[in-house]
Amino acid sequence: MNKVRINACPLCGSTNINHFKNCTDFYASSESFDLGRCEQCGFIFTHEFPDEKEIGRYYEAPDYISHTDTRKGFMNRIYHYVRSYMLSKKAQLVMKESHRRSGRILDIGTGTGYFANAMYLRGWQVEAVEKSPSARSFAKEHFNLDVKSEEALLDFPEASFDVITLWHVMEHLQNLQNTWERLSDLLSERGILVVAVPNCDSYDAKKYGEYWAAYDVPRHLWHFTPATMQQWGAKNGFILAARHPMPFDAFYVSMLSEKNKGNSMPFVRGLLTGTMAWFSSLAKKERSSSMIYIFRKKR
Repeated sequence: MNKVRINACPLCGSTNINHFKNCTDFYASSESFDLGRCEQCGFIFTHEFPDEKEIGRYYEAPDYISHTDTRKGFMNRIYHYVRSYMLSKKAQLVMKESHRRSGRILDIGTGTGYFANAMYLRGWQVEAVEKSPSARSFAKEHFNLDVKSEEALLDFPEASFDVITLWHVMEHLQNLQNTWERLSDLLSERGILVVAVPNCDSYDAKKYGEYWAAYDVPRHLWHFTPATMQQWGAKNGFILAARHPMPFDAFYVSMLSEKNKGNSMPFVRGLLTGTMAWFSSLAKKERSSSMIYIFRKKR
């Protein structure tokens, strides 16, 4: 297997990298992957992972919900209920933070197209990009969305979008620094960049350790905290304008984490932990299982 090994921190360039955790791919392969942590800036990443040509097989399962929209299994049904609620919340957040009722939006890693369609129905000019051919086909069939392949990111004109969104996508991107640079090029002067990622400094991440479902190796290559997300933005000419917790994620992630541990009644146990995580994020939003970051370009 061809692998990519990270020998220097992608964020700060330091080679002072220590072992952080060893995590198992509970979803597809049962393989183990090491996480490294930069001792200079604190950025955490999967130390060695399959390259672009090999990584696809780790997504190839009929119940990978982002690409198939499956309702198979209790956890995926819960995901659908929460997503229906969150689509409206995400749309409201975009309009509030961008100070726009309509505009030009690019949704990167759109999956099966639900959010892109939600914005289209609200009168926005929508472009969407997705790596998976099956997910693009689903979006076309169900929403009549012409979702483009990821190569299209190089074809869009500069400063052509008022809003760019990545909903739980950035942790998957192999060319992380190149993507940040391209986002800066594509965003208009007064536009906003919206990035949602898991928070490995959250209450549930600390509780579950190597069993935390949002480590999701090797599909998740990068493991962000509020501090390192702010550093990534600053490195690429962005100012962090706002942070918003995603408290519902703690329930779903905790249920999956209980399943990873092999515990009985993962739904009940996950519900209890999700509730504790919810209260923890109310006291301090930086403890939320996932966070939404709003970036603006430096002027």
